[in-house]
Amino acid sequence: MSKIAVVYWSGTGNTEAMARLVEEGIISAGGEADLLTPALFTPDMVGNYDAIAFGCPSMGAEQLEEEEFEPMFSAVKGSLSGKTIGLFGSYGWGDGEWMRTWAEECENAGCQMATEPVIACGAPEGEAADACRALGKALVG
Repeated sequence: MSKIAVVYWSGTGNTEAMARLVEEGIISAGGEADLLTPALFTPDMVGNYDAIAFGCPSMGAEQLEEEEFEPMFSAVKGSLSGKTIGLFGSYGWGDGEWMRTWAEECENAGCQMATEPVIACGAPEGEAADACRALGKALVG
């Protein structure tokens, strides 16, 4: 059974809802999911998981949340080369630039993307919800 970490930060609850949909996809594909906040995830935990989903909304000028999520991600990024990951997050403005930048950063670090990143404008509904579940399934492989 594949063990997947779903590490997310959520300010309004939208990215948390996305994380729970990713978890649904993992479970429906026969995997095991651990939902974790940035404070609970450290670089030494990367090896405990077959794949990792990272979720963070767009903040400020289309960037990752700077107080909790970005410091955690910067700390684990060096341990992600060769690891299968997925990215997801919600936004309320802009065009998804933060996600494109983040995905490029992950690819440059040697990460293997399970699917295209998933973004939702506001709460995940319809296609965005389906894409979150599909991401979870893809992480199980």
